[in-house]
Amino acid sequence: MTIKENDYVMAAKAMGCSTWRILIKHILPQIWPPIIVVFTVNVGAVMLSEATISFLGFGIAPPQPSWGSMLSMEGRKYMETAPLLALLPGFCLAIVVYGINMFGDAMRDLLDPRLRGTGFEIKN
Repeated sequence: MTIKENDYVMAAKAMGCSTWRILIKHILPQIWPPIIVVFTVNVGAVMLSEATISFLGFGIAPPQPSWGSMLSMEGRKYMETAPLLALLPGFCLAIVVYGINMFGDAMRDLLDPRLRGTGFEIKN
């Protein structure tokens, strides 16, 4: 709501730009970075939710692999003799979720027009 009230949007309206042009050229570049961050955080949350549901036994059917089902059912039989069976799926899930969140944060840093000209540069 604050972006649509900025001076450059009002100037574009005064110049006679169409609504679609204002949305694509002025508003969308300003809201892309937060959308990317929210999307990647939600992807991580969905992955954790799926693992939790599979751990409880209500998720993906047993022939299909899932990190949550690896810790449940068959994995519980061997956890006392080989504790690595419990740690590896949880560690892999944490690394993947962390990686997705860091990817979203890096994309925000690259695409956010408010960060341009603040000393943040990509050097080849």
